[in-house]
Amino acid sequence: MDHQNKRPSKAPIYTVDEPATLLPFLLAKVKGKSRNNVKSLLSRRLVAVDGVPVSQFDAPLAPGQQVSILPASAPRADALPFPILYEDQHLIVVNKPAKLLSVANEKEKVRTAYHMVTDYVKARRVDDRIYVLHRLDRDTSGVLMFARDPETKELFQAHWNDMVTRRGYLAVVEGTPKPDRDTIRSFLVETDTHLSFSGTPGKGAKEAVTSYQVVKAGGGYALLDISIETGRKNQIRVHMKEMGHPVAGDKQYGARTNPIGRLCLHANELSFTHPATGEQVTFKAKMPRDFNRVFR
Repeated sequence: MDHQNKRPSKAPIYTVDEPATLLPFLLAKVKGKSRNNVKSLLSRRLVAVDGVPVSQFDAPLAPGQQVSILPASAPRADALPFPILYEDQHLIVVNKPAKLLSVANEKEKVRTAYHMVTDYVKARRVDDRIYVLHRLDRDTSGVLMFARDPETKELFQAHWNDMVTRRGYLAVVEGTPKPDRDTIRSFLVETDTHLSFSGTPGKGAKEAVTSYQVVKAGGGYALLDISIETGRKNQIRVHMKEMGHPVAGDKQYGARTNPIGRLCLHANELSFTHPATGEQVTFKAKMPRDFNRVFR
């Protein structure tokens, strides 16, 4: 089924002639609407690129793509119980809630972000698929990205460290780290019980690099802005524990408190080179409101 078959025939269509980003393109093409009107269309997901609704103002456009304005009454396939941060024919980026698996494990096959996003894309075209590019722990919320075609998946898998320029996290930890900014490097080893710890370089050990900066502190907690150079399992949680400041709510890695009933770790930023356009793009998920409760 073609996406465009779902589009009403009267929907205006604009063909992209040269590389651009979505909002400036629309402002140049759409007549009779103010900047605020056009931004409203985007926020209400009434703009589609190649038939796929897009809300990101700086979504990259490539020559040959078609941009259309959907009527306000157009049917929407927003069946996801969490926000879509970005979507095009190559990628889909979502804000995963805490307590939801990224992908299936031995116990849970259906209630996962991967399964839900798969259902979402198949609701519009049954042959569509998504592909896992990275994962977040079940109890970690935030920016999670999937590929929509095997070529994009393979490109990221082969060049992840070159393409991804920042993976940013916010964490509430117990106590206040000293110094207030630092970079932690160690080699992580996983035990038979699937816990990780820092060990010596050797068989099975994987280098992990975590940088942090204290944003604010109070009431026995600190909010950290964290960036990881490597994506090892439970990397941030291990490094915070071994620094003596475990992530709040992380009983598995030594936390003594659970102030908001969840792990206080949130993937707030992902920056990378877009595989189709070569442009640098950044997607952000706002800090969960309950993180602020810890400091009241």
